[in-house]
Formats: sequence, structure tokens, C-alpha cells
Amino acid sequence: MRRLHVGWIAGAAAAVLVAAGAITYAVAEDAGGGGTSTPGAESADAGFARDMAVHHQQAVEMSYIVRDRTKNEDVRRLAYDIAQTQSNQRGMLLGWLDLWGLPKVSAEPPMTWMGMGDMASGKDGALMPGMATNTDLKKLQALNGKQAEVLYLQLMTAHHQGGIHMAEGCVAKCTVGVEKRLAQGMVDAQQSELQVMAGMLKERGAAPR
Repeated sequence: MRRLHVGWIAGAAAAVLVAAGAITYAVAEDAGGGGTSTPGAESADAGFARDMAVHHQQAVEMSYIVRDRTKNEDVRRLAYDIAQTQSNQRGMLLGWLDLWGLPKVSAEPPMTWMGMGDMASGKDGALMPGMATNTDLKKLQALNGKQAEVLYLQLMTAHHQGGIHMAEGCVAKCTVGVEKRLAQGMVDAQQSELQVMAGMLKERGAAPR
């Protein structure tokens, strides 16, 4: 059953990759044509694109770390799927900022567009809720086998929970239709992955942190 779940995620990841080109062109039309104004630098659309690109980058990093620290086929496949999907989405988010002629960094704290800038302290490298700290990443790099699998699944569970919260913020606040749809897709996919990871943790006698 676990293989079927992870295989379903792989199929979903492939579908996202196939759709990437169409989504990139669609957002240009959605935000740049038909009388719709381009989002401003401090808009929810721009803020989500900037912050989720940073959030995704850490997920990609953690996934490649654990892929090299374990030989478990299911964890390696899950990590690869997350890395590929989120790397692709990150490219789209940064590409949209380019299309809109907006900067990829802001002087405002992360999540200001959600009214949560005061929660993004950057303590020990964790720029946004759900992100792993530098200490967490160093520990993951030092572990192997089951211990690495458990820590990765725990860190990625918290990471997904934070990412879902941000994506739901975009669904509520963003104005570019295709970006809102991508954000909703992130919510749906990451909620499914949370269920898979909960099962994997249970199999290893562990639970989310």
C-alpha cells in the first residue's frame, strides 16, 4: 500500500512538471493582459512568490540530503518527488517575479504579506514557521539510515504544515488566478504527502515533533 501511495505522488509530480510551461505562459496572460494590472512589489502575489521560493529551496535541500543518507527505497522516492516538484514550482515562482518585473528579495520581513512579519525571526536560519533550523540541517547531514529517515520525515512534516499555511494565505489573498490555483494545488498535494509521511513515521515507531 505504501508503494502505491508514493507512486501516486510520483504521478502527481510528473503532472506538475508537464503543466509547468502552460502555467508560466498563463500567469503572464493572467497578470499582464486583459486589463488586469501587474501585481505590486509588496502585494500578496509577489510576497507569496518570494517567500515560497525560499521555503521550497530548503525542502529541496533536505530532500537531497536524506536521499544520500538512506537506502530505503520509499523514503528516497518520496524525497526525490518532493525535490523535483518543489524545485520546478520554485522556478515558476521566480519566473513570475521576472515576468512582473519585480525584485526577488524584499526589505520587508518574510510573510509580511500575510500580516505575520513579526513571526519570521530568522532564528538559527529558520526564516519562516515550519522551516528547519541550521542546527536541524547539520544533524540531518550527520545521521544515516533509520535515524536520518525519521528526522527528515519530522522536519518535512513541519515544513509542509508551514507551507500549507502560506499557500492557504495566497489562496485567500492573491489576485492572479493561476497563482491562486497553483497555491491550492500545493495545499492539496502537501496534505496528501503529510498522510504518507505520518504512515512512514508510524512504521518507524516515531511521530511528528
